[in-house]
Amino acid sequence: MKALVLSGGKGTRLRPLTFTIAKQLIPVANRPILGYVLDQVARITRDVGIIIAPETGEYVKEYVMSGEEWGINVTYIPQEPLGLAHAVKTAKEFLGDDSFIMYLGDNLLGDSIEKYAKKFKEENLDALILLKEVEDPRAFGVVVLDEKGNVVKLIEKPKEPPSNLALVGVYFFNKNIHKAIERIKPSWRGELEITDAIQELINMGYKVKAEILESWWLDTGKKDDILTANAIILDEFIRRDVKGEIEDSILEGRVKIEEGAKIVNSKVRGPCIIGKNCIIENSFIGPYTSIGNGSIIRNSSIEYCVIMENSLVEDVNRLEESLIGRNAKVVMKHSKNTLKLNIGDYSIIEI
Repeated sequence: MKALVLSGGKGTRLRPLTFTIAKQLIPVANRPILGYVLDQVARITRDVGIIIAPETGEYVKEYVMSGEEWGINVTYIPQEPLGLAHAVKTAKEFLGDDSFIMYLGDNLLGDSIEKYAKKFKEENLDALILLKEVEDPRAFGVVVLDEKGNVVKLIEKPKEPPSNLALVGVYFFNKNIHKAIERIKPSWRGELEITDAIQELINMGYKVKAEILESWWLDTGKKDDILTANAIILDEFIRRDVKGEIEDSILEGRVKIEEGAKIVNSKVRGPCIIGKNCIIENSFIGPYTSIGNGSIIRNSSIEYCVIMENSLVEDVNRLEESLIGRNAKVVMKHSKNTLKLNIGDYSIIEI
């Protein structure tokens, strides 16, 4: 089995941040989302193709490199963003006749994928798709199942959903998916839709089943999704680990403070993570906050935020539910209001 990890796309819903970084590289708990995805696929295969976009592909390469960190062998596959099925078509030379898992690089799962890979192999399926019950299925590809768990029908973003089962961004396919893709046409969006390809597999009589996730699933396509993912990862994985310098400060709960960080006259309440060489001075760092390496927080109160590396937050009465890009500056001199921001790399906000 091989893996195809999709790390292309333009990330329009996360602009301005994605003008200068691939959305899959936005960190949660101070680690790029793509890193967690590669953790998952490395459990079932060492042969990984990564779909990259012309605009952001070099950033992905710079992060993943050869794949040594995960013990995988990486092949980079450039693609213009013309749909998920088009990504499979573009990767056909890499995939050959092998079965594969396709994993969207901005999706996070609470479950390990190993048990699903096992089911796919043992039942000799042509496709196995993962589903999750959602409150508003209109924003997703929606699936209808029969009583045996076979997939009967797929609809992309229906106005009147026939079920509340949404497609999660993880799919298992054998080589027959290539036949199905050759038979479909671009949708009204001008893209080759994976939902159409899976439906074509069903129409051709192939065996397509689904598994419904019981754990959490996050599609980190918007600011609030990033903040939610950050909170969940911090909640589940952060343990108290203090390596930095603490001076006249209070640490409460599960706080991770990396080497070289300095906490002065401040209160830090977990779960949260403060990266290497950060300076936290005369400030409150509240739960569900991640502060990237080299950032400086002075005279400020921060909670439920993702602050990326080498940023400055100074004299901010209260910053919450915010996503702050790399090398950004937020300075608040004459206001006591609460700020909620979504700003890109190298931005400067002065109030």
